[in-house]
Amino acid sequence: MNKYESTIDFLFNELPVFQHNGASAYKPGLERVFAIAEAFGNPQKRLHTIHVAGTNGKGSTCHTVAAVLQSAGYRTGLFTSPHLVDFRERIRVNGHMIPRDRVVEFVERYRNMGLSIEPSFFELTTMMAFDWFAESNVDVAVIEVGLGGRLDSTNIITPDLSIITNISLDHTALLGDTPEAIAEEKAGIMKPGVPVVIGEAEGSVRDVFECRAAMVSAPVVLAMDDKPLCKVERDESGFIYHTRDFGVIRGELCGDCQPLNAATVLTSLKLLRDMGYTISDQAVAAGFSKVCALTGLAGRWMRIVDNPLVVCDTGHNPGGWQYISGQLEAFSGMKHIVVGFVGDKDVDTILEMIAGIKCAKLYYTQPSLPRALSAEDLASKALAFGLEGCVCHTVENAYKKALAEAGEGDMVFIGGSNFVVAELLPFISMR
Repeated sequence: MNKYESTIDFLFNELPVFQHNGASAYKPGLERVFAIAEAFGNPQKRLHTIHVAGTNGKGSTCHTVAAVLQSAGYRTGLFTSPHLVDFRERIRVNGHMIPRDRVVEFVERYRNMGLSIEPSFFELTTMMAFDWFAESNVDVAVIEVGLGGRLDSTNIITPDLSIITNISLDHTALLGDTPEAIAEEKAGIMKPGVPVVIGEAEGSVRDVFECRAAMVSAPVVLAMDDKPLCKVERDESGFIYHTRDFGVIRGELCGDCQPLNAATVLTSLKLLRDMGYTISDQAVAAGFSKVCALTGLAGRWMRIVDNPLVVCDTGHNPGGWQYISGQLEAFSGMKHIVVGFVGDKDVDTILEMIAGIKCAKLYYTQPSLPRALSAEDLASKALAFGLEGCVCHTVENAYKKALAEAGEGDMVFIGGSNFVVAELLPFISMR
């Protein structure tokens, strides 16, 4: 095992990792991350940042904002989670992943400090990102919240702009079991005097956000009120957005949720431009049309093969599946749906949505991590919704079976979890 491999082994096996262990690895509170930041010289204080929270759409929003800023000539850091294939996907500068030797060097520095605190995986990797961005002299860093907001490790920054995409029920055991309770946690990223963009919020959730913004004197703009999109058209390669402030632009991200994310991004870019960021219409157009190439984004209604059509998507909660299920239903041919989940998700609500999709065949699988819901248990749950299907114990086997049974004009869909998509992509790339 080389130095980099042993370092990754340390990060994933010696520190509490939420993606492996779930709630037992979640360490709420900011005391540890403040202490680690102090030990590393508070690199976050040397950064201009944009902070993004929300239940769904955070990743697409972060990557699109970063792509536009890169296109505008800003040296741009991007911190997101989880990764799909390579740990280093989480930390990028102008689309380039943090070098392996920098990962090794950072962890060696941490281990040599002999700190009395034991951080979680996410706390330490958050500090790795801040440290690398400061060392790389980025002009601005786009920072995605890991979980919640108020007590998230990333919430030690004072950003130029805060963004909250939307609220739906997810991680209810940790964040609260009502939309209002979850909104309170997400609203915790608001800072005194820092403008905040809210993507979608209605009723009592909107009240939560507006009350918190007033409490900290944070100017707030709701994208749904701002209406930055005049007209949206769809074609085979994505969306064409007729915008109020940036002309006509093409968005390459194809999921049905993307116009909502686009509205949030456009409202945010207008605010950044008003603050003094130099963002031309051409930069906005370039960022939207090349977000995947510029930032490495993957897994968002990602087209892999054309015939039969093969698509994967990382949507993993009911808020994401309300769009995925509609997009699957709209496909006219037979749908071969490969799904797997982790055990702490609202699987019943998602299965109910899947039950409404006509001309569908199910392939139940499971990601290879301790939190996974077993394929057998998933198949058993599905029976309550009248859903039958094949049980496949690996993502690779499920995909191979679905692909073998798909005919011309059919679709194969793979999703249900970031981790299902993460196990699919290396197999696809080897073909």
